[in-house]
Amino acid sequence: MRAAWGGGFLLTIAQITDLHVTTEKDPLNQRRNEERLRQVMQAIHHLRPRPVAIIASGDLVDRGEREEYVELKRLMAESEIPIFYAMGNHDSREGFLAEFSGPGAQTDENGFVQYAVDFGDMRMVVCDTLDGPNDGEYDEARAAWLARTLDQAPDRPTAVILHHPPIPSGIQWMDPDPNSPWLGRLEQVLTGRKQVKVLMCGHIHRAFNGVFAGHVVSAAPATSIQLTLDLTEVDMHVPDGREILVEEPPGYALLMSDGPNLTTHMCLAGDYAPAVTYNFPFRKLA
Repeated sequence: MRAAWGGGFLLTIAQITDLHVTTEKDPLNQRRNEERLRQVMQAIHHLRPRPVAIIASGDLVDRGEREEYVELKRLMAESEIPIFYAMGNHDSREGFLAEFSGPGAQTDENGFVQYAVDFGDMRMVVCDTLDGPNDGEYDEARAAWLARTLDQAPDRPTAVILHHPPIPSGIQWMDPDPNSPWLGRLEQVLTGRKQVKVLMCGHIHRAFNGVFAGHVVSAAPATSIQLTLDLTEVDMHVPDGREILVEEPPGYALLMSDGPNLTTHMCLAGDYAPAVTYNFPFRKLA
């Protein structure tokens, strides 16, 4: 499924991820995550040029409950920018689709939340990696859909959206098993697809970059609290009291499309005083 949007030579798309919107069942996280999300959305709306779209790349809510999607819908209704959604491991397809529909909530023939959208000269392909409580998955049916979808536009610069990064971050308790079959299926589809310029991910609650199947992987920071950067060994069965989450500032990513080139920026939300202003020409006239 496709929709055509936007236009122009240079355009931008904002990526938000790991919103973890919840309800009054969890008042601390409801208040904190909503406040941080509002801060990010305000920052995005103040960008110039204004992004043509926002992609919310999974873990939209915290427990996958329909009531949480009602809250998410309320918050997102304030946006003046179109929003497109992807599924994360905290999400529920049934709960999400009960509240969301339209161009930003399309499904493939098997009911997965997967779709492609064209913005001017570029394409965004949204993939559904939802499987279980923490693990990613991309089964044969989903991989076949992705192959067909990429085949439809082999010359259009493309950003592929995945909640789960297919590479390790080094934060061991969050990283995928490198022997997971879904990684092999995804690698097989993406290898040699020169139109794919970047894989944009979430899940890790902090920004990092790497390479997978010959493509740049760009993981965005969360709008909710961030993961502590701890790259030491961890016993997955024995808690040791280490810090695992930290209230670093909320953030987002910005994808810039400039003809055949796609570039990503990692951004912090918040009010910061200007340090230098443009008072003298960058270049002198010849």
